[in-house]
Formats: sequence, structure tokens, C-alpha cells
Amino acid sequence: MAAAGRLRRRLLLVVPWHWGCSPRRWGTGGPAAGQVRAAFLRFFQERHGHRRLPSASVRPRGDPHLLFVNAGMNQFKPIFLGTVHPRSELAQYKRVVNSQKCVRAGGKHNDLEDVGRDTYHHTFFEMLGNWSFGDYFKEEACSMAWELLTEVYEIPKDRLYVTYFGGDSSLGLNADEECRDIWLCLGVPASHVLPFPLKDNFWEMGDTGPCGPCTEIHYDHVGGGRNAAALVNQGSPDVVEIWNLVFMQYSREVEGNLIPLPQHHVDTGMGLERLVTVLQNKHSNYDTDLFAPILDAIHKGCGGPRYQGLVGEADIGAVNMAYRVVADHVRTLCVCITDGIYPGLSGAELVLRRILRRAVRFCSEVLHAPPGLLASLVPTVVLWLTLLLFLGEIADIINENEAAFLSSLERGRRIIERTVQQMEPSMDFPAEVAWSLYGNLGFPLDLIDLMLEEKGIRLDSAAFDELALEDAKVRGTLCSPCQATVLMLYRDQSLQEEVGAGQRCGVILDRTNFYAEQGGQASDRGYLMHLGQQDTLFPVESVHLCGGYVIHEVTAVETLRAGDQVQLFVDEAQRLACMINHTATHLLSFALRHILGDNTEQQGSHVTAERLRFDFNTKHLQQVEQVVQEVIKRNEVVHMAEVPLTLARRVQGLRTVDEEYPDPVRIVSLGVPVESVLIHDSEAAMHTSVELCCGTHLLQTGAVEDLAIISERQLAKGISRVIAVTGGQAKQVRKKD
Repeated sequence: MAAAGRLRRRLLLVVPWHWGCSPRRWGTGGPAAGQVRAAFLRFFQERHGHRRLPSASVRPRGDPHLLFVNAGMNQFKPIFLGTVHPRSELAQYKRVVNSQKCVRAGGKHNDLEDVGRDTYHHTFFEMLGNWSFGDYFKEEACSMAWELLTEVYEIPKDRLYVTYFGGDSSLGLNADEECRDIWLCLGVPASHVLPFPLKDNFWEMGDTGPCGPCTEIHYDHVGGGRNAAALVNQGSPDVVEIWNLVFMQYSREVEGNLIPLPQHHVDTGMGLERLVTVLQNKHSNYDTDLFAPILDAIHKGCGGPRYQGLVGEADIGAVNMAYRVVADHVRTLCVCITDGIYPGLSGAELVLRRILRRAVRFCSEVLHAPPGLLASLVPTVVLWLTLLLFLGEIADIINENEAAFLSSLERGRRIIERTVQQMEPSMDFPAEVAWSLYGNLGFPLDLIDLMLEEKGIRLDSAAFDELALEDAKVRGTLCSPCQATVLMLYRDQSLQEEVGAGQRCGVILDRTNFYAEQGGQASDRGYLMHLGQQDTLFPVESVHLCGGYVIHEVTAVETLRAGDQVQLFVDEAQRLACMINHTATHLLSFALRHILGDNTEQQGSHVTAERLRFDFNTKHLQQVEQVVQEVIKRNEVVHMAEVPLTLARRVQGLRTVDEEYPDPVRIVSLGVPVESVLIHDSEAAMHTSVELCCGTHLLQTGAVEDLAIISERQLAKGISRVIAVTGGQAKQVRKKD
């Protein structure tokens, strides 16, 4: 009880500290959200000597495994992991405080599909946090939290309940009695101090790394002298967690054992939205001044009934759900666009595109609002989130994307309505129609599911997946998203069924849309994602062929197991750059032979996203670039087809290199259809580039734009090497010349 004694003496020295309450700007009762945020920051900065830091961008910096910043601790990961550079500013932090912008729209923190269905899920929220990096620990952290909540915010003590880690015998961990005694010494009644197991009160960054017990503070919205201990951690909307204090004191090793950390850290997080709900005496986050102005603006913009806070069956026509979806999503759009994330076709940009289209759909289909409602809400949002400098840019981007989607939305709605009318009862929605909506009108699959769910109809998902797979095969060179199953993992020269976080391994899948390094072309890059989890990425660093298997080299950011379902996303920009340079390599080979004669033979090549390298058995390069330029200008079609190897070898003047080819083999012909070059004694193949090739290529040569040879040198007697660049890089080279 020595710690308790020190704490008791310390509390006698506490000097009252109050926050200023200026007149409110919104009549919801209680302090304004801005005052709540400011009081938190000032309390830790002025009262307890914390360094105040700005919120990091919601686009993760230096962390390729996350789509969005989803917790206050993200920017401090290097400190917790011990990887921070000792001379960096980050290494100087001892105690800091901030309010971090967070986006949770996928994965383990997948709140997107729940937004609107209830009154407390959000895709964007603010996380208030105070941090200690090897400075103070449990006693000070609990004392500060209790002081802020009960003396500054003046929350009634009898409505607060605290939990602590109750121990875990399988890990050899005792109950955190030190934490329990601190709360009791602070005056919390024993009936309000509750032990909970590992899943509730032990926090871990991942499968390995820093971790430790935590203590949570819960608030009873009902109060009235009742004891609500039985409702804590039971999912009751009346008793909610408002603050989590994590005590990092262990490190979990790869083998699963825990070892004490040499330095202890404190990591706390309290959602601003939930705290404001408590202080403004509301039951719903949407009833606070963080959302009320936006909901009012939605009402004025659509002219329908006002927001009433209804959920479930009571919400006739899903009007209240639509209010919540639009209010939440426009906040997320404003914050993400401000931080440089724009609606797009992959990664975080794709998620934001889905969020925008989901909001547009509810504006149009449910609220029957005129076009432009979403963008009209931007001034209200940026005023309350202090994003004024970006107001015009945000509104323009939202308007452009809304306009592009609205016509597709109306067409899609009519298609779905007409299809449903023609369906037999109990039938699943036809996969072919859904695929057309997805592929031709740009409908996100989750939006199709939502529209069908509202009609009580399911999509034939299995058939839809088959169509997606067939499309990927037909499109060939294009980067269609692919879903696959992990068959096995390769590590330490052996096949394994599981690897832990931080381990580098090879992943073998039952199917893939990644190009493996072969034929002189560098492999694709991109990432894998656990199916349905969009906040944790497994970057694919390289792809190789080995023993007939395609091996995807990744570093696991969390446990990866055989049998896991994953989605594959190819880096489209890198793939396209390789396609350009590979097609350009064929052009260069043709140009060399055209200028220098049939004696010129390819000795090797290497294609990457940055440049192409070509080795050949001569040292003269006159007029080569000019020939390539002419073919680019003609914008010849790139023809590709698989044919039997014996038939392919009959092609007149076929340019090949000395290596084994599979059967059937793939022919790439520039400007002349493959069937034409296969005709016996055809001269067509003699006047263009025809090669056996397994690589990825453009559909037309014009997309190369330009080619410039930037170096030439002799490797050996009779063999020269040229290095060339294409597109914009080639144009820059010409400007310098």
C-alpha cells in the first residue's frame, strides 16, 4: 500500500483547476465540443506539463500497413517498438497530449457498414489522448484521469465505473492489483472497481511487440443512484466506455511468451464524440453539437422531415439512418480530402470513394435531396472542424464525384428495380446484372448489397466471384481485384501453416493476379488484405516462380495462416509502367533489326517500372530511335494470343532468345493480328515485331508516348547494352539535350 500512501499525500496538494465556459454557439446544453477538446488539451499541457502536439494526418506516414490512421497511438509506434532514431524529435518526447483525427472504415475497425444503423458508430472521430514515454505510469495516469473527469468536467462520481485486468493463468499473469488499489485510494467505491479478463483489459499492438494491462472508465447514462456494475462491458447503450488507459509493460515475443519492457509507457484514448455526449447530457453522439448543425443543414437542404433519432423498425423509410450516414460521411470526406486523400480506385482512395458514393446514394434515394446537397454541407463541417482553408477544394471534389456518380446511380436503381420485378420469389439476385452494375457503372459491391438488403434480396455471391475470376482471365494484363485462399506459407526453407507478425515469408495462393518476375520483366508489387479487413495491409515486395508455384514475398504485419481468405491488389501504376517499358523493348528490338539487319540478335533484356535495358550483338545505333518513334505515332494495336509451340516456331523471322518455352506459348505481335503471322509463308511477320513473350504489354503502342536512349556501352566484344526510358522521362531527357 506504499503507492496508495504516496497518492493520498499527493492528492492533498492538488490545487483546483477550472476551465472557462464562454457562451455556447449551439443550444444543446452543456459545454460546446470545442470547449471540451480545449479543456482536455489545456489540462494536460498547463496542469501536468505535457507537450501539446498537433493531430497527425489521417494518411499514415511511414506505415505502409495502414490505409488510415485509426488510433491516437499510430504516430508513436516507433517509440513503442524501439525503432525511433535517437536523434529524432520523436525520441525527445516524455509526456505529450493531443487530439488525433482517426478514420475507421474497414478491417478489425470496420465501422463503415454500421454507420447509420445505430447512433454511435462513425467512420471519422477524434481521439483525445495523453502519453507517457518512460516518464509517469499507473499512479499518475489514473490520478490525472480521475481529476479531469470529476473535478474539471464535473462528471458525477457515482456514474463512473472502472475496470482493471483480472489476470490470466495461462500466461502466468496475476491480476493488476496495483491498478485496483490506486482506484480505491482515489475514492472509487469497491463496487465500482471491476476485474475483467484478457479480452477486455489487456491491450496488444499486434501478435508481437509492446503490450500490457489496461484500465477502462465507463459512464452510466441513467444514474439515479442505481448500481450499474452488471452492465459494464455487456454492450448496453446505457453504460459505455469513455476512456481507456493502457499500461505498456510487456513485450510479446514470437513464441508467445511475455517479457517485461525495460521502459514503461502510458497510452490513453478517449473519444471526443462520446465525451461530449456525456457532458451535454445526451444519449446519442448525433444529438451533440458535433452533429446537430450538420443534421440541421441536411434538413434545410432536402426539405423533408427533421431528424428524430429513430433506429430500426421505428425509422420508417430509413430517413433517420440516411441523416446519420450523410452527417458522418461528409465529416470523413472533409477531413480526408484536407489531408490529401481523394476518392480513387485503390487503397484508401477506393474506401473514400465508397464512402462518398454511399452518402450520395442516401442523399438522392432516401432523402430525395437535389444534386449538390453533400457539397453544400461542407461549410458547416469545416467551420466546426476548423478546416476553412480547404473549403473550396473540398466542395469542388465532392461535387465532381457526385455528378459523376448520380447518373450511374439512377441507371443502376432502374436496372435493379426492373430485375427484381422480373425475378421469381425466393430467387437470388442475378450475378450477371450485379457484375454489369459493378463493372460498367462503377457501383461498389457493398452498395449493391445494401440496395438489395433493403428489398430483402440476396446476391448470388458465388456466381459473382466466378464472373470476377473469368473477367480477370480475359483482361489478362489488367489489374482486376482478385480473391484468393492462402494454401501455404514458406519461411526458413520450409513450408509452414502459420507465421507471426514481423516475419518475412513467401505466400502461396490458389490463384493470383500478380505477375511473377520472368522473361526479363520485374515482378508486380502491391498488397494483400485479409478479406473484409481494410485497415491492415500485407505489402507484396516481390513475386517469384519456384518449382511451379508463385511465391509472394511479404512481411507479415499480423498473424497469417493457411486457409486465410485474402484480396489481392496490384500496384497499377507500377504495372502500367512495366507494360509501357516492355512493349517499348519489343519496339527497340524491332528497330535494331530494321536498321542493322537480321544479324542483330537480342542477348538479354530487363524491364522495370523505371527503365528498360536491352543487350544486343552490335554496337551501331543510328536511326533506331526514329524507327521506334514512327511505330509509336502509328499507335499500332498490340496483338496477343496463345498458340501451340510447334505452330509458333513456323512464324517467319520470329525473334526469340535462347531459352525453353512452354507449350502453348504466347505470341505478341505489333500491328499485325496473330492469325495473320501464323499463315504459312506469311511475309507480314517480317515487317513488324513478333516475339514469344510471357510479359505484360500495352494494348496500343501509342501509350509508350516516347522513347529515349540514355546510355550505351560495350559489355563484351560484339555485345552492347543500351538503357532507355519512356513517356514523360523520355521527354525530360530531350529537354535536357
